[in-house]
Amino acid sequence: MTDNTQQHPAATPELPTTYAPAEVEGALYERWVDRGYFTADVKSDKPPFTIVIPPPNVTGSLHLGHAFQHTLMDALTRRKRMQGYEALWLPGMDHAGIATQNKVEQQLAEVGKSRHDLGREEFVERVWQWKEEYGGKILGQMRRLGDGVDWSRERFTMDEGLSRAVQTIFKKLYEDGLIYRAERIINWCPRCLTAISDIEVEYQEDAGELVSIRYGEGEDSLVVATTRAETMLGDTAVAVHPDDERYAHLVGKQIKLPLTDRTIPVVADTHVDPEFGTGAVKVTPAHDPNDFAIGQRHDLPSLSVMDEHGVITVHGPFLGLDRFEARSAVVGALREQGRIVAEKRPYTHSVGHCSRCKTTVEPRLSLQWWVNVKPLAKAAGDAVRDGRVAIHPADMSKRYFDWVDNMNDWCISRQLWWGHRIPIWYGPEGEIVCVGPDEQAPTGEGWHQDTDVLDTWFSSGLWPFSTLGWPERTPELEKFYSTDVLVTGHDIIFFWVARMMMFGLYAMDGEVPFKTIALTGLVRDEFGKKMSKSFGNVVDPLDWMDKYGSDAVRFTLAKGANPGTDVPIGEDWVQASRNFANKIWNATRFAMMNGATIEGELPPAEQLSATDRWILSRLNKTVAQADAYYEDFQFSKLSEALYHFAWDEVFAWYVELSKTTFFAGGEGAKVSGRVLGEVLDVMLRLLHPIVPFVTETLWTTLTGGESLVIADWPKDSGFRDEAAEREIELVQQVVTEVRRFRKEQGLNDGQKVPARLDLDGTALASHEAAIRQLLRLQPEGEAFSATASLPVAGATVSLDLSGTIDVAAERKRLAKDLAAAEKEKAQAEGKLGNEAFLAKAPDNVVDKIRTRLAKADEDIARIRTQLDRLPQA
Repeated sequence: MTDNTQQHPAATPELPTTYAPAEVEGALYERWVDRGYFTADVKSDKPPFTIVIPPPNVTGSLHLGHAFQHTLMDALTRRKRMQGYEALWLPGMDHAGIATQNKVEQQLAEVGKSRHDLGREEFVERVWQWKEEYGGKILGQMRRLGDGVDWSRERFTMDEGLSRAVQTIFKKLYEDGLIYRAERIINWCPRCLTAISDIEVEYQEDAGELVSIRYGEGEDSLVVATTRAETMLGDTAVAVHPDDERYAHLVGKQIKLPLTDRTIPVVADTHVDPEFGTGAVKVTPAHDPNDFAIGQRHDLPSLSVMDEHGVITVHGPFLGLDRFEARSAVVGALREQGRIVAEKRPYTHSVGHCSRCKTTVEPRLSLQWWVNVKPLAKAAGDAVRDGRVAIHPADMSKRYFDWVDNMNDWCISRQLWWGHRIPIWYGPEGEIVCVGPDEQAPTGEGWHQDTDVLDTWFSSGLWPFSTLGWPERTPELEKFYSTDVLVTGHDIIFFWVARMMMFGLYAMDGEVPFKTIALTGLVRDEFGKKMSKSFGNVVDPLDWMDKYGSDAVRFTLAKGANPGTDVPIGEDWVQASRNFANKIWNATRFAMMNGATIEGELPPAEQLSATDRWILSRLNKTVAQADAYYEDFQFSKLSEALYHFAWDEVFAWYVELSKTTFFAGGEGAKVSGRVLGEVLDVMLRLLHPIVPFVTETLWTTLTGGESLVIADWPKDSGFRDEAAEREIELVQQVVTEVRRFRKEQGLNDGQKVPARLDLDGTALASHEAAIRQLLRLQPEGEAFSATASLPVAGATVSLDLSGTIDVAAERKRLAKDLAAAEKEKAQAEGKLGNEAFLAKAPDNVVDKIRTRLAKADEDIARIRTQLDRLPQA
C-alpha cells in the first residue's frame, strides 16, 4: 500500500504526553523551507502541477477568507507533491494601487502634507519605502498557516519582470486595436480622485430622498423623479417609451428645463420602463451610464456639472457648492417655483461607495483608456464551452457565461501615482506613441508621458504567466504553464478570473491559463452572517491559531468547504478540531507505546484476524474515497471521511478491539502491532495535506522517515474483505446496543456487570474477549442470575443487574415517565382530532402539536422497551 523505502523504524517513540502546537509549528515550518521541500525544480522530469496564489494586497493581513482558500490550495499542492508531481505553488503580492497610495497619503496627512507637496517621483519612492517597511505582513502570516509555497519564486506585481510583462501586453493590445482612449461614464471617487473598477464599488442601502419634479408647462409638461436632484442641471433630454401614448404628443418637442435658460427635447427610447414611476425619466448623459447610452443613441450633448471633487461648476446660484449641498439647494429652489410635485424622505435605496475610503461614488463622464473586450471575452467563453477549462462546481458556469457574454469594455486607467504608468507618450503636435519595454521613449520639447496608471486588475490579470517569466519563453513558463487549478472565491469570477482568461488566451496563443477553476464560497460567522467590522463578528485567524493551533483552524475550514457555497465558522468548531488533533496525538502515542510499528512486511491476509482484515479493508476504501473527493474538490466530504475513519474506526473501534490482543502479548500482538502501524502510517499520510503539523510530528516518530512532505501518497491496494467488515459490524451492533441499555439503566461507563454471552454459532464467537473488554462485562460466576437479556445480531447478552440497580425503583420511575408520555400523547391527539381547533389555529401552532405527538410516541416506545428489558421486581 505504501512505499517505505525512505523510512527506518524509530527505536523508541519520543512524544510528549500532550500536543502543544505552539512548540512545534514554527520550527517545523522553517525546517520544511530550509530543506527546500517547497521549491519546485524546473529541470525535474516529474510531471508538473502548478497553482498560482491569488495575490493578496501588499497592504493586507491574513483574514479567514485567505486562510480558507490557502488551506485548500495547500492541501491540493501537498497531495500532488506526495503523488510524485513537481508541484509549484507560486506566492506573491499585488501592489494594490488605491489601497497602498491611501496608506502613504494618510501618513503624509499626519504631518500636514499631501502627495503634491512631494511631487510624483518622490511620492512613488516614499510608497516603495512603505512597502519595504510595512508591506507584506501577510507573507509571514502565511507561514504561520503552513502554506507550502515556493518562496524562491515570490513575485510582486510592480517588480521588474512583471512590469515588463505589463508594458509588453499593453503595446500588443494597443497595436491590435484592442486598447483605445475615449470619453465614457466611469465610477469616480471624489476622495481618491480616480476612476475605480466595479469591484472597488461597495453598494449599501442609504437613506436619501426621492423628489418628483415637473418639467415644462401646461399640457406640454411631465413629471420625472430623481434621488440626485443636483444632476438636473446637466439634463439634456427627457426620455419616454415609444409606445407610451401618454407622452406621444410630446416626443420631438422641446420643453423648458427648470432653473435654467435651456430647453431640452423629449425623446422616445425603449430603455424607459413605462410601468415604473411616471414613465418619464430625466437624461443626464455626463452623470449616469444609462443616460449616457440614451445620449449616444439620440446624439444628445453631455454636460458635466461638477468637477472631480464633486463640486458644482455651472449655473450661478449653485456654483461652488458640494454635490450634497447643491442637492438641498436645488430642491429648495424648485420648491419655491412650485416645481416639486412630491417628496419622499427618507427614501432608502442602493448607493455605491468607494471600498477604500467609503466616499459615495459619482458616475462621471471622463476621458479614459479602455480595453475592447469583445474578442477577448468571446475567447474566454469558448475555452469553457469547448472543455479546455472546467468550472467547478459546474453550475457556476452560468454566472461565468452571463458575465463574459455580456461584458462591457473595461476602463483600465486610474488617476493615481502608484501603479504601472500607462506607456503612452504625447507629442507637441498631437502625436501618440506607445512605448514597449525595450524601446526608447520620445524625447524633446513638448513630449510627455500619460499621467495615469493602470487598473490593478490589469497587472493581476497577467499573473498566471507573468510570474513565470513571460514575455520571455523561460524554462519555468515552458514547464509550469498552463497552471492546473485556480482556487478562488466566486465573488471575483467576473473581475479577476475573467481577466486572466482573456489575457492568458491572448498572450499565450490560445493556451488556457488554468485547466480548472475551483470556486469557493465566502467565510461567514457561525450563524451564516457576513463577517464585517460593523457587525462586530470579524475574526482574526491568528488569534485562533495562537489558541488552538494552525491545524485546528485548517481542519475547520476544510471541513466546511462545500464547492461554491459559503462557509460558516465559529470558535466552538475550531475547538472541536483542536480536540480532533489531540485525539490523533493521544491515540497514536498510545498505539506506539503498545507496539504499533511499520517494521517488517505486513502479514498476508490469511494470517490476520477478522479485526485486522476489517480495518485494512476500511483503510483501502478510505484511500479510494479520499482520492475521489480530492479530484472533485469535495473538501468537506473528504474531511468528514478522514475524521470518521480516524476517530470512529481506528481509535474508537480498532484500537479498542485490539487491546485484548496487545495485552495478551505473543505473536497475535506482533501481528496487530504491524497492522496498526500500517493503518497509522497511511492515515497520517491521508490527513497530512489538511493538518500538516501534528501529522508530520507523529509520522516521523512512528516511521523514522524524513518528512511527510516528501513521502509517498497512499495507494489503494485493492484489498477488500466484505466478510470481515460484516463480522465487525455485528460486533459493533452488540457493543452499541448493550452500551445503550447500560446508559438507560443509569450505569456508569466503568461499572462492571456480570454477564453471559451466548455467541456460539455466530460470527461473534471469536470476539467474546474484546466484547467483554469494551462493555466492562465480568464472567457470570456461580451466583449469576440473568435479570435482563438482550437479543442482538443473532446472539444473546444476559446481564445480572441485581447488584447494580434497584429494579423496583427503576420500574416505578419508568412507569411514571410512561404515564406522563401517554398523557402528553392523549392531549396532542385530542387537539389534532378537534376540527374546530384545526380550523382556527395558526399553522405553526398545529405543527408544534404534531411534533409533540411524534415525540410522545417515541418516548412511549423507548420506555416500554426499557421496561421489557428489566427483570421482574
